[in-house]
Amino acid sequence: MVDLFAGMPVTDYERAVAWYELLLGSEPSFLPNEVEAVWELGEHAYVYVEVRPEHAGHARNTIFVADFEERIAAAALRGIDVADRETYENGVRHATYRDPDGNEFCLGGPPEGSPQTT
Repeated sequence: MVDLFAGMPVTDYERAVAWYELLLGSEPSFLPNEVEAVWELGEHAYVYVEVRPEHAGHARNTIFVADFEERIAAAALRGIDVADRETYENGVRHATYRDPDGNEFCLGGPPEGSPQTT
């Protein structure tokens, strides 16, 4: 078994937690200490913010989801809009969000109409 923890270094804990709560649609799954917050995205898959000002703004993580459009729409309703969006030649969709420090949290999705989207 493998557990994946994808980290986002940030400068301001409260601001980052508030932003990721809006993006992900939930409060953190757990708080390991006073400078980290962790969200469980799926079985054995986590994303976390950690106060590390010297590294803030340099992370880029992508999750691939079947419900790509639904997640984008839900985040938009919570006030978080896509910064960049593209569709690759093979139909795979990609959306980039940038947190207040400039870290990139991206969503990937299968081509529209593919078996993974149903």
